[in-house]
Amino acid sequence: MRAVIQDRYGSAEVVRVGDLPEPVPADDEVLIRVRAASLNGSDRENLAGSPFYARLGGLRRPRHPVPGSDVAGVVAAAGSAVTAFAVGDEVFGELAGYRGGLAEYVATSPRLLARKPSGLSFLDAAAIPQAGCIAYRSTRGIEPGDRVLVNGAGGAGGALIVRLAKHLGAAVTAVDRGDKAEYLLQLGADDTIAFEHEDWADRRDRYDRVIDLVGHRSPFQVHQALRPGGQYLMVGGHARVLLAMFTTGWSIRKQGKRVKVLAVPQSRADLEAVTAAVVNGDATAAVDRTYSLEEAPAGFARLAAGDNLGKILIEIP
Repeated sequence: MRAVIQDRYGSAEVVRVGDLPEPVPADDEVLIRVRAASLNGSDRENLAGSPFYARLGGLRRPRHPVPGSDVAGVVAAAGSAVTAFAVGDEVFGELAGYRGGLAEYVATSPRLLARKPSGLSFLDAAAIPQAGCIAYRSTRGIEPGDRVLVNGAGGAGGALIVRLAKHLGAAVTAVDRGDKAEYLLQLGADDTIAFEHEDWADRRDRYDRVIDLVGHRSPFQVHQALRPGGQYLMVGGHARVLLAMFTTGWSIRKQGKRVKVLAVPQSRADLEAVTAAVVNGDATAAVDRTYSLEEAPAGFARLAAGDNLGKILIEIP
C-alpha cells in the first residue's frame, strides 16, 4: 500500500511517500480503507520530536513509521472479536498512539471510532476528531457574555474553538499572526491580536477563559490576563511550561483563578458530541487546503511553517 513514511525526527523533509505492507488486523481490530485524513498540531510535534512527550512513541526515531492520527474511511475487514462494526461501515476517529493514518489502510482498535454521519463527507469527517475533541473539552462551561481568548486560533484546531465559543455566547478574542487577522474575523472572532505586535498576557484582568494552543508563557504571566474566577487552559506548548503548570497551579488557584493543563482524552463520546454540534450547524472545522496522499509532504511543510488557516486535509481516493 502507499503511505507517508517518517523514519526520523526533523523538518518536513524527513517525510516521504512510499510502499509498505498492508496491515493485518488483530482479532480485536478493524482494517480501515482510509478515504481522508487530516493534520493536527500533534502531527507537527511528532514530526519534530518536540516537546519531549512527542517522543513517547520512540526516543530516537518513531516506532511507527506512518504519521497521522485523524482518519475517515470504510471498514475493509474486522477481527473475529469485533462486534461494533462490520465490513462496509463508514467510520471516522482518532487513532490510538496518534500515528498510522496517512496510508491507504490502517488497522486499529474500534473503541475510538464512530460511525460517520451520512451528511458528512469523508473529508469533513476527517477534519473533526482531534481538533473537535479539544474544542469540546476547552469550551465546556462557557456562559453567554464570557470573554474568551484563544491563542493559536489560526491553526489546525482554532476554528472549532472559536466557533463553539461563539455559539455558547462568548465574546472571542483570537490571537495569531497579523496576516491571519481577516481569516480570524471571518471565523467569527470579535477581536484579534497579532502576537508579533502585542502580548495578549499584558491585557490585565480581561478574560474569563484563555484557551492556549501554543503555551510558552509562565503561569504567573498568563494569570494576570484573567478576571477574578477566570480560567487558563493550556492545551499545547513548551515542556518547561507544562512542568511549571504542575508545580505552581495551586498558588494561583488560591487567588480565585485557575491555571492548568487541559487533559483531552481520546474519547468516542466526546467525538460524537462535537460531531453532533457540527451536523447541527453550531460549529464547523475550517479547511485550509486539500492534498493528495502523494502530495502529503507539501502539506507537512505548510503545517510546520504555520502558514495554514485551519485544517490541512489529505484525500486518499
